[in-house]
Amino acid sequence: MNHVIELLKSHTSIRNFKEYPVSDDTVTELIEAGQSAASSNFVQAYTVIQVKDPEKRRIMAEIAGNQNHVETSPVFLVFVADLERARLCSTLHGEKMEEGQTEAFIIATVDTALMAQNLMIAAESMGLGGVYIGALRNNPRIVSELLELPEHTYPLFGMCLGYPASVNEKKPRLPVKLVLKTDTYQNGGEVQLLEKYDQTISEYYSKRSSLNRSDNYTQQLARMFSKPLRPHMKAYLSEQKLNMK
Repeated sequence: MNHVIELLKSHTSIRNFKEYPVSDDTVTELIEAGQSAASSNFVQAYTVIQVKDPEKRRIMAEIAGNQNHVETSPVFLVFVADLERARLCSTLHGEKMEEGQTEAFIIATVDTALMAQNLMIAAESMGLGGVYIGALRNNPRIVSELLELPEHTYPLFGMCLGYPASVNEKKPRLPVKLVLKTDTYQNGGEVQLLEKYDQTISEYYSKRSSLNRSDNYTQQLARMFSKPLRPHMKAYLSEQKLNMK
């Protein structure tokens, strides 16, 4: 196993950080590493906002379900899916950007996610750790107001970064047989594989050093997908001219 694959396989979410600053030069280097990610049609449909203002971070921590690390981590970044730049480019050439396109929504979302993952991997290669904060979408309107986001943009997620004070045990991933198919989406043996994976996850939760829990993977997904997922997002994206047709 080479060192890149070893690094990728060692990922865990880090929420406890040392009181040690991360330099602006390091943040810039991480942004540049993130920018090297693949981008659909070279759109680069993202903007990253480093939030240093303590009050803004306090409010975002509250929005994210009172996740204290949003407020206390050495670095907190908000990743913004950005089509405003595409609008500006269109205007420069006397064109009007078509609004409400599903493809544009997907491009902005995927570009931003790829950029962020590159950045996270780069951070881990430097001895840093971090965690994604998707819970900013609990109230994207307030986040947008705090960051003064224009139309045609939306906050996709946040990211806490810093030097780890503690490292969680690695959470077992789905078996490869469930996620790697050949030629077609076979529907054979999935239930048995999920039941076995449930046992693996239950054992992991019962043995890990913090935040022990008694449920498993399929129970988590059943709870999550049996109710609307942030239904307010539809209205918000419509207001931002990013709704999907």
